[in-house]
Amino acid sequence: MSDTFGEPATLPVKQIWKDVTARIVQSELITMAIVELPPNSVVPAHQHVNEQLGFVISGSLRFTVGGETRERGPGDTWRILADVPHEVTVGPEGAVVAEVYSPVRADWAALPDQPARPSAWPPTGS
Repeated sequence: MSDTFGEPATLPVKQIWKDVTARIVQSELITMAIVELPPNSVVPAHQHVNEQLGFVISGSLRFTVGGETRERGPGDTWRILADVPHEVTVGPEGAVVAEVYSPVRADWAALPDQPARPSAWPPTGS
């Protein structure tokens, strides 16, 4: 795979949480991820040193950041500063989100690659 260009289906797949996977692109200072979350899944409360920006590509989720909770749908965004606790409950149709982290998610890079499989986004046939 080229280090400069890629397509979602060819990006390394990492299992981040139970049933939650991320396809990642990493540079020297930033990690970008396309995260696929199954219906009704939960990402438990956690925090990390990485700042995090994101938006919903498809589906819906309930995001709690630093005690503030919001419903998020396609196009909606979030910003999480370093070390702020956050958690997610995914809607009944699941969700695909795009997220960017700085500094890089070295913890994710260290996870083993999962077997290649079709990506949830973009939809096949598009």
